[in-house]
Order: sequence, then structure tokens, then C-alpha cells
Amino acid sequence: MFVYLSKKIAIPNNVKLNCIAWNKEQGYIAVAGSEGLLKVLKLEQSQNGQNKGALAAVSNLSMNQTLDGHKDAVRVVTWNDSQQKLTSSDTDGVIMVWMLYKGSWYEEMTNDRKKSTVTGMHWSSDGAKICIVYEDGAIIVGSYDGNRIWGKELKNTKLTGVQWSPDNRLILFSLGNGECHLYDNQGNFALKLSIQCVSLSSNRSFNVAALCWFSGRISCARPILAICYELGRIQIMKNENDETPIIFETLMRNVDAEWNHNGTVLAICGTLNEMSASKEINQVCFFTPFGNLIRTIKIPGNEITSVSWEGSSLRIAMAVDSFIYFANIRPDYVWCYFEKTVVFLNSNTLKNSAIDVITFWNTTVNQSFLKEVEPALCMAASNDHCVICVECLNSNIKDIALESFERKGNDDKCYQLLLCNSIGTTVDSKYTDIKPNFVAINSNYVVIASNCEFLIWHYYTPKSASTVHVAKPRKEKRFHIDDTPTGVEMSKDLIITASSNIKYEDEFEDPICALALSEKLLLIARESGVINEYSVPNVALRNRHKMSTKALKMAINCNSTRAAIIDQYGVMTLLELDDNRDTQLNFSRVERKDVWAICWAKDNPLLLSLMEKTRMYIFRGNDPEEPISCSGYICAFEDLEITSVLLDDIISGGETQNPVSHILQLRVKSLRDTDDLLQHVGLEDAKQFIEDNPHPRLWRLLAEAALKKLELDMAENAFVRCANYPGIQLIKHLRNIPTEILKNAEIAAFYGEYEEAEKLYIDADRRDLAINLRITLCDWFRVVQLYRMGSGISDQQMETAWLQIGNHYANLRVWENAKEYYDKAHNIEGLMNALYNLEQFDELEQCIQKLPEKSPLLTKMAEMLASVGMCSEAVNAYLKFGDYKAAIDTCVNLRQWGKAVDLAQKYKMPEVNALLDKHAAQLIKEDRIPEAIELKKNAGQYLDAARLLMKLAERESEKRSNLLRIKKLYVLAGLLAEEYVKNITYNQNIDRNSLLNSMNPEEAYTIERIWHCAEGYHFMLLAQRQLQFGVIHNAVITALRLREYEDVLKLEDIYSLLALASAADRSFGNCSKAFMKLESLDYLPKKTLQEYEELAAKIFAKHEPVDDKVENVQCYSCDKALPDGSITCDNCTARFPPCISSGKPITQPTNNIWICGTCHHCAAPMEITRHRTCPLCHSLIVSMTLEI
Repeated sequence: MFVYLSKKIAIPNNVKLNCIAWNKEQGYIAVAGSEGLLKVLKLEQSQNGQNKGALAAVSNLSMNQTLDGHKDAVRVVTWNDSQQKLTSSDTDGVIMVWMLYKGSWYEEMTNDRKKSTVTGMHWSSDGAKICIVYEDGAIIVGSYDGNRIWGKELKNTKLTGVQWSPDNRLILFSLGNGECHLYDNQGNFALKLSIQCVSLSSNRSFNVAALCWFSGRISCARPILAICYELGRIQIMKNENDETPIIFETLMRNVDAEWNHNGTVLAICGTLNEMSASKEINQVCFFTPFGNLIRTIKIPGNEITSVSWEGSSLRIAMAVDSFIYFANIRPDYVWCYFEKTVVFLNSNTLKNSAIDVITFWNTTVNQSFLKEVEPALCMAASNDHCVICVECLNSNIKDIALESFERKGNDDKCYQLLLCNSIGTTVDSKYTDIKPNFVAINSNYVVIASNCEFLIWHYYTPKSASTVHVAKPRKEKRFHIDDTPTGVEMSKDLIITASSNIKYEDEFEDPICALALSEKLLLIARESGVINEYSVPNVALRNRHKMSTKALKMAINCNSTRAAIIDQYGVMTLLELDDNRDTQLNFSRVERKDVWAICWAKDNPLLLSLMEKTRMYIFRGNDPEEPISCSGYICAFEDLEITSVLLDDIISGGETQNPVSHILQLRVKSLRDTDDLLQHVGLEDAKQFIEDNPHPRLWRLLAEAALKKLELDMAENAFVRCANYPGIQLIKHLRNIPTEILKNAEIAAFYGEYEEAEKLYIDADRRDLAINLRITLCDWFRVVQLYRMGSGISDQQMETAWLQIGNHYANLRVWENAKEYYDKAHNIEGLMNALYNLEQFDELEQCIQKLPEKSPLLTKMAEMLASVGMCSEAVNAYLKFGDYKAAIDTCVNLRQWGKAVDLAQKYKMPEVNALLDKHAAQLIKEDRIPEAIELKKNAGQYLDAARLLMKLAERESEKRSNLLRIKKLYVLAGLLAEEYVKNITYNQNIDRNSLLNSMNPEEAYTIERIWHCAEGYHFMLLAQRQLQFGVIHNAVITALRLREYEDVLKLEDIYSLLALASAADRSFGNCSKAFMKLESLDYLPKKTLQEYEELAAKIFAKHEPVDDKVENVQCYSCDKALPDGSITCDNCTARFPPCISSGKPITQPTNNIWICGTCHHCAAPMEITRHRTCPLCHSLIVSMTLEI
């Protein structure tokens, strides 16, 4: 931060000033003094141009109003920013409140207590309440509208000051004996602050000069409550309960103090003691919240009485005797500039946030990129990249980094260096335990320095990595400032690992205070005034230079022969670094005061720009040019132009960055004079001036002016002098052009004046040259317009133009327009891309017909269609191209195995079956049987899929799952098996029974087994359903049928159901047989067998084991009468098939019966009429036609 006096205002009649207050919102300045003086002033604000921000020029007063009302000396003034009110008080105790009305200030209300003098007034942060304290101990809290809220009198207590807490819950009072007491906002005593900077006692008191409690937002837990004692002691606390405050001394008699707008700087004004040898005894010291002195400014006069910040903290006002002094503040922003990009740390970080936001602002296109980082400490930039130094707070990242340093502790800190490009992308990074107080960067290395150490890091970028043929380890070297490196270690490509790093103490007697780096040299300055000069990249100590003061900023010129140095007092001197010269400071030739920024030209080692207060000076060697009024920060100095940015408006002012408003392009005097000579004198005089002051930029200006006047010889000479090869080629081309108008057109096109060049071509009736110009510029819209202005344009030329316009819209991803122009150009490839991105896949499919066979675009088309799951269409495209393997692979990738197998069989590619089997085996191994079943089914391997379904059903049966679920699985397996049979019968043209007799016995058995299992579970469910609905006798018949499925169902389930149904039907003969079977099951537990025996004994103790009623049916073969539940005839062994609807045996199968066309199971005609689907396989009954 740099501070310099900028303005002085004298008060008439030499009235002594007592206090000053600057309104933070509207910018009004209130000053008060003896004889009842109270004035309100306001400085003009410059709104545009390079004087924007009111720093570059002396500001005039836009308001100078004297407020009459006080009779005696005014002691206290304070602003209510939110309510636009001014409150003042004099030694008589008269309090007056002033309000703004129609641009002037008027008295709103007055309060005259007439008992004591007001020693302090302070508004709450929201402007709703004011607290007033009197010397006699009286306290009054009132509202902004004048109403008294509460009052209190502290007996025998002298009050000297008051402050509200940031949340307005507490009020802090300073007492005459130096104590500070805290009350709540209702007037109740809370606590007495712990004062540690002075030793308070009943016999010894200290006067409190100022209380400052910052009420704004803070980005971290830093101290905000400052208590300033008159004797020079300062105590800064984080809050009212802080037991470890920051304590320091100012070495002067403190008078007043105030925080800046964001609480980062505390300004303390006072006077030096009488023993001081300095003539100027008044001074303002600027401290950080941690007590570090930033800057001191001397103020002329006898006695300074008050100090106040401007709202944006870019200026500060001081009341001294009968004068108001203004000083400009040039903050040390965290920022840098490279590749037309301004990189800066945003000031609007959220409260207590551990994340900083870095803005990368491209000034060419006015586009910004934001990058969130951990707390940023500093940054620097080179030609193509910038480095940002951050402190690692993330515990995980910090632990990993500290482990790499082979040490870990709670107090250890870790830092990261982020190498970024112009859009904020990190291209390289490094962790270190050296705190980067200072950083510098060149095209290959980054140098950081702490108090006593510095690290040189060789970074890599994607561009540099691509040029490295042999991978080399990264080089990094760490030195102590007292070391004398010779560069030998670096030449041996040694890597200094973390284990060899030596940790030095932070407290160092002669710490590092500044750093500068060029392509050849490294300068490191120490507070003692010693400047170490090292060579780069082989770090060797070349020289030590000695200054009488502490250096704050340094910069090295482009050829590393000179360095510019700004010391702690703002004095800039030059240091000669050339080995052929005497390496001593050149104090006699160049020495400038109040300098706060320096920048060497990138292309001329003698050109130096510097900021001296609000003026920019350009030095050519040791001679300065005329200054330019400017308040911007210097970004770059190149090509005789200085780029400056108004960081105050962007960062402190909070304005939205705009290149027109915030970027200044300032030209050096030689460039301005050359322009003036070319415009008003002539080419010869301008040429002579440029020869006396040679620079490529000036020769280019002369060449342009000569070309505009068609002075080809002079233009060629100028192009040669500035080594402009394209310009020389232009001159050769112009000598072969016969007409002047065409020469002017070529010159206009060379300098980018394309509209003028086109107009000249048209005027010369050379529309073809205008078209070629626009084609070169890729301005195809204008090319089409020029085509239409005349005749003789072929369809091919128009299609080329349409194609390029389509490409333009495709690059912009405006696919509708791209589709339109691709269609006009008959460009199938572009049309395909547009349709694909528009997701118009139906039209995309139609493009297959537009392409000839073997067209390479068919492959691209197939890939597009396959990517959206359009398998058939993609296969058609591959087949049209002739790539059968790709077509099959597409089917496999999209799980269309059936189509893949068909194509493989058609084109004789059997490897698909092997792939299919391998994939299915893998699914089965991973226990993904349903997916394997789907895979087999889609591939047309129905019988294999049926086997897997059967396996799945058996697994469910073992788990005792729901019977209906098991039946469904078996039925699904049966349906797949029937599909397999159906395909074979269709291909071989034979009936089902003949096929089953002729096929592989294992396959035939599998098919029959599947239906056999399905029948078992079907009849089990049917018997239970019949029993539930009271069809008892039918349930007995169905249960008797279950005896055929003992290999499928559990025996206990079959005979338990049979016993139950028979007992209910009073068929005790069948019931007895069922119990006998149950009692013979030796695998059942003994307890279960005993229960069955006891139950049978109870039943047959009451009933004879004989069926009460027996219904007979006649055998269709031998006509013998049989029980209606018989499965076979015991006479002729004829078998009776079951009815799948009722479970009854069909004793007359030769008569009309119904047979399912899907599962081929039969049913009685009368029974099936009650169903719409087959009771077993649930396929739809299309016809009730009875089959014989």
C-alpha cells in the first residue's frame, strides 16, 4: 500500500479544527472546530476517461456549506449513513441533528442538556439507534427520529468514548481511568474488558484516545476491536472475550483512529514526542489487524486532531490545525496481467468463507472466467501463464502434502502453487511448506520467497511438455538467503527432495522484503538494504548490492541490464546490472519520489514507465518524458503503448469490468509526435524524426502512411527497417498492379479495411477480386450476396458457399440452420450430422437411400444409428456398405442376438455362436440367469433358454416359493420348448408327434419333463382351489391324479392334500391309504409321524376305512366299470388322460375332445367352454372347435 498527500483545503479565519468525518455512502465530509464552526464539503467525482476515480486530477469542491447553530467549539461529529443524517455536539452539550433537503443541509432537531459536555456519539450499524455519552457519566440511547429509548447515569464516572458492537447487541464505553466497560443494548452491565496493553490501577489511569469496533463483513476470524491509548499503546481483539489480543506500540501520542471499509487497515493519527528530531511531528500510521506497520505518512502542521476514511478507502482525510489534508491510497491488490487478461482477487468474498474467487478477465472479448481457490496470498504473471499462491486449508489435501514433506504436525502449514492459463485452467501445480510472501515467474521458472528462504521451481506446461523428447525429472531447488550457491548442483540435474529441506525459524533478523525475476537474473532484497543478485537457471550468487533503505518493489528490464527499485519511502532508483559497468546505484541521474508502480518495456531495455502520485512518467534511459495524468495500475508496456487498468473501480468500487471504461491505452511521446508529424507535416519530416528515435512501431506507422499515399519506395524502406516481410511482399505485389484504385484496394485489405477494399474492387468492376477477398475472410454470407449480384456463377460455386455456411452454423451448433444449408449444398455428411444432433432419426434413416453402395458415409451412418439403438437400420447401412462383420457386431452390442445369429448363418460367420455361448456362460457363472435366458431367447436358442428356466424353477422350488410362481416358470419353459419344436416342424414340414419320436431322446425327454413338472404344479393348485370352493369330490379325483407327480412334488404335500380331501368327501378308503403313505415316509421327523398316527387313529376310530360313495365310469377300451378317480384301467391297462380344466380323467378320449394348440393338453368339451384361455399355458382360445 502506498500513501501520498494529494490535496489541502484551508478553513477561513484560521479556525482550529477539532474533528472530521467522511460519509461512507454519499461522500460528504463534515469538519468541525472552534467558534462553533461546522462545515459540510463534498469533492467532485470524475466519471470517465483516464481521470476516472477522482485520483488522477485535483478534485474541486462540489459542496461547501457552513452549518450555523453551534455557539461554542464543536467537539464531536458523526454520520448516520443509512438515514443521511449528521449529528454534531459542542462543548456546551448542545446536540444538533442535520438533514439533507434539496441539496442542502438543514437543522432537524436540537437537544441541550446543559449539564455536561458530550464526549462521544456513535450510531448503530443499521442507523436505527444512537448512543450519546457525557463527561459526567450520563448515557442516552435514542432513535433516529429523536425519541429517547433509555437513559442511564453512572455516578462518579467519567466517560470518554462509545462504540456499538457489530451486531448492535452490546455497547462499549471507555472511562476516564482507561477502563472499558461493556453494557447490553438495554443498559445492563455485562462485563469489564480485559486490558493488557497497559497496567491499570486505582492510582494510575490512562486516557483512551479512540475506540474502533469494525462492523462490516470479514472474510476470516481476524481482530476487529481496537482500543487506542493516548500514550501510544494499542490493543486489538477478535471480540469482547478475547484473552489473547494483539498488542503493539505506535511510538507517538495517539489522537484518533479508524478502520478502513473492509477492516484490513487501521489508520492511527498522532504526534511525535517532543524529543523527536523530525520537523513534521504529525503523522498517520497504517497497521494491519495483527499490528504490522504497513506505511507511515508525515503531515505538516502543529497538531493533528482527527482522521477519517473515504467510503472505498482510496482516500483519507485529516484535520490539522485549520487545514484539511487529503491523502490518496494505492492499495496493494492481489492481481496480475498477461495475454490481454487481467487476473484479480475479488474483494466481495463471503463472510467467514475459506474460499477466494479469482477473476480472469479477457479484455479483448470482455469475457470473465471465475476460479475458486483456497485463500490466495499472492500472484504473478509471465508471457503465457500466471502463478497463484494459496494456503491449503483442506485437511485431506494438507495431510497428503505434509506426508510428502516427511513431517506432519498440527502447527505445520502447507501452500500450493497453481500455474494457470488465461481462462483459469490449472496446467501445473506444486505443494510446498515455504510460505510464499513473494512470488515471481518467467517463461520457465517460478520463484517464491518467505522471510528467510526461497524456492526455484521449474514448471511444465502442455506446450513445453510436448517438446520434451526425453522425460526428465522436475528440478526444484531450495536455498536459505544466507547461502552462497554456485550453481554446480543444478548443473548436475540433482533433485532436492523434501527430506533434505531444512526448516528455518520464522523470526529472522534480516528478512526478505522484495523479489524480482527475469529470464537471466534473480534479485532478492533484504530489509537491511542488501540485494542479492543470482543467475538463472543455474542459481549462483553473482553479486551483492547495498542500499541505504529497505526495498519494497523491484523490476528488471527485458535484457537484464538494469533494475528499478522502489524503497519504503516511495523513492525510485535504478540499479545497473550489466557486468561491463560499475554495479553501483545511479543516484545522481535517476531518483523519483512518491513512486508506487514501475514497469519496464518488453521490447526496449531503455524504456521505463512509472506511476508518481497521479502522474505516469516514461523514462527513455535516464530522461523522463512529459507526464500523463492517470490513476490506473500499469499492466504492460510494449510497442510504445502502456496498458493500464483501473483496479480501484473494479475491485474497490465494485463496478462491472468493461474494457472501454476500465482499460487505458497510453502512448509514449515519440508515438504521439510521429502521429502528429504524419498527419500535419509530411512523410520526409516524419521519416527523419523516426530515424532519430527508431522503433519498429514508428516504422510501421510510416509505412502505413506512405502506402496510403502510394509512396511505395518509402513504404518499402520502412517495412525493411521494421522487418515486416508481409509488407515487403505487398510492395512487390503493388508494383505489378496497373491501376491506382486496385492498389488502394489491396492496401485497404492489408490493413484490415475490408469494407473499403470491397467497395474499391466493385468500383473497379472486379467483382471476382471482391469475392476472393471475402472467401479468404471466410465471410460466406457476403460471398453469396456477391454471387447474386451478377451472372456466370456455377451451381458448384453456390453449393460450396452453402456448404461453408452450413459449417458455420454447425460450429455454432445451430443445427436447424445447418440442416437447411447442408440440404441446399447436397452435402450428405453435413446433413447427417445436423439430423443426428437434431435427433431427427427418421430423416437420418432416409439418407441411407441417398448414398451409393460402398460409400464410406454408410459406416458413419451406421454408427450414428447404432448409438441410438436403431439396430435394424444400422445393420441395413452396414450391409449396403458390405461390412457384414460390423453388422453382426452391432447386433451383438445391442443384444439383438437373434438377428446376429441369422446374419451369421446367412453370411457363414459361426464365431457369433461361440461368442454367444461364452457370454451366456459368463452370465450363468455370475448367477444372472434371467439375463442368460433373455440372451438365449433373443438368439433363437429356445430349448437352451427353456433348460435355464427349468433350472430357475427348480431353484424356486427348493426355496419353497409360491406354487403359482413355480408353475409360471415351468409354463414359460414349456412355451419356449414348444417354440423350438414349432420352428423345427415348420422347417421340416412334419407334425409334432413324429418330430418328438424322431428327435434326440435327450431333447424329447427335456420337453416332456418340462410339461410334466408344469402339470404337477397345475393340478396341485387346481386341487387346492377345488377344495377351497367346496367341490370336494373333484378335489379328491385331482388329488388322486397327483400320485403321478411324486417325482415333482413333495410326497408329504401330495398325500396330506389327498387325506384332507378324502376325509372331507367321506372317502375314508382313500383317506386310509393316504395316511398309510404318510406314516411310511421315513424322512419325516418322529414327532411329525407320531402326529399323523394320532390323527389317523382319531379318524378311523369313528369311521370305517371304506369309501361311502363310489361313482363308476366305463373304460373306453374294455367297457369295464371303474371308479371315477381311476387313472388307468386295471383290466386292459388303458390310460385315461386328465382334463386340464377339471382334473377328471377323460374316459372316452376317442370321442370329441378339445386340445390346446400351444401346449397340446386336452380337456373335456363341457369344461373348456367356461374358459377364454388355456387353463395350463394361458394361451388365448381362438376357437372352440373340438378335435378328435
